[in-house]
Amino acid sequence: MASENRFTGSRGAFLVVDIQETPAVPPMDPGGDERVGYFIAGGILIFLGWGLAVALNLLLHYAGGSAGMTVAGHDFTSTMGSYAWGAFGFGLFTGAFGVVLLALGRSSPKGRLVLPGYDY
Repeated sequence: MASENRFTGSRGAFLVVDIQETPAVPPMDPGGDERVGYFIAGGILIFLGWGLAVALNLLLHYAGGSAGMTVAGHDFTSTMGSYAWGAFGFGLFTGAFGVVLLALGRSSPKGRLVLPGYDY
């Protein structure tokens, strides 16, 4: 059943699209070491969460003191505002999620390192 264009009177495309049964990207061969991704992602999340959002946040507020200091246009004083507490909480959660990814990587079965799309 084709649709008819009411402005030109010509028949257009079909209303139902025929979807191919084959995927656009061939599936990867099983047996790769998925633990590498868990370790890299967990390490990055721990560094960003606990390293930057928690440790650097606290360090900048401690170094600011009561007089305060400006770093890259942002004022840091000894008191932490709502943004600093939000970054602190988000950093705690992000680092904890990184630890979960590391634990998942340690409990996963070991396989060989396979790069996606490369024929071995």
